[in-house]
Amino acid sequence: MSDYKQTPSQTVGPYFAYGLSPEQYLYDFKSAFTPVVASDRAEGERIRLVGQVLDGAGNPINDALIEIVQADANGRYVETAEDIERTGFAGAARCGTGTDAENRFVIETVKPGVAVPGEAPRIDVILTMRGLLNHLFTRIYFEDEAAANAADPVLQQVPAERRHTLVARREVDGGRVTYRFDIRMQGDEETVFLDL
Repeated sequence: MSDYKQTPSQTVGPYFAYGLSPEQYLYDFKSAFTPVVASDRAEGERIRLVGQVLDGAGNPINDALIEIVQADANGRYVETAEDIERTGFAGAARCGTGTDAENRFVIETVKPGVAVPGEAPRIDVILTMRGLLNHLFTRIYFEDEAAANAADPVLQQVPAERRHTLVARREVDGGRVTYRFDIRMQGDEETVFLDL
C-alpha cells in the first residue's frame, strides 16, 4: 500500500483555479502570476491579448489555463524579482478561461521586442486544461510583423498552410490595441503545438 497522493497532472476540477490562479477565481490566496504582465510603469506599446480555447466543435472551453512568457519591449527577459520591481514588467502571466462571460483569456501586457536577432517578436504559451495529462506548448506571433515572421527559424519549420494558426490578428478599438489569438484543440484549423 502506498501513501502517495495524486499529482497535479492527475487532478482536474478546482486545482487549476485554486492552486494556480486563486486571485482570478476569488480564492483568498495570492497568485504567483496574474493576467497583468505590465504595470503602467513598463516601457513599450500597451497591448491586450485576447482569445478563447476552442474544442473540436468550436465551442469555448471554460476551464483552460493559459500561461505566457515573453520578452519586454526591448527584447529582454526578466531574470530576477528586482527586475520586475524596477521595470514594472513581470515577463509572465497566468489566466484561466472560467471567469470571463465568453470563456476568454484576457492578458494585459506590452508588445515584446526581438529577443534573439533573426527571430520574430513572440509570446511563448503553455496550455493546461481538463483532459490533458501533459501541458501543451505553442507560440504567438504578430500579424503586423510579417518581415520578421518570414525570417523566424521556428515559424519557418511549420508548414506554410498552418503558420496562420500561430499568428495573432491586430485589432484597434477606441485607440486600444488588441491581438486576437484563439487556440483550437482539434479540426482543420488546429493550432500548431510545439514538441519541446
